Amino acid sequence: MKYLSIAFAFLFGTFSCAKNNDAEDILSEDTMVNILVDIHLTEGLVQSLSIPYDSSKILYPILERRIFEKHGVPDSIYVKSLEFYLRDAAKMEYLYERTIDSLSVKEKEAQQNQQP
Repeated sequence: MKYLSIAFAFLFGTFSCAKNNDAEDILSEDTMVNILVDIHLTEGLVQSLSIPYDSSKILYPILERRIFEKHGVPDSIYVKSLEFYLRDAAKMEYLYERTIDSLSVKEKEAQQNQQP
């Protein structure tokens, strides 16, 4: 019985540590929103360019890498975080509401800067 308790404690500790390590690899909501905003702005930029589709398929990954460099995040952590947040539809909806709000603010700022 003593060994069973020790084994259980060991297994519990192992899984607890593994769970914490996974949580450390997940980006915060704020960081996810900032990256999503930059990704959507970059997608819009690439779509607005007068370049062939094949060229935009080459350009976008280059710009996407710059986004991850800007935020100091490896793309693998971004993908892992995106998968994590996608498992909770309500959380992902909340993140996209924040993303859309941030994009709307940026759009209003751009419109104000264009007015004389």
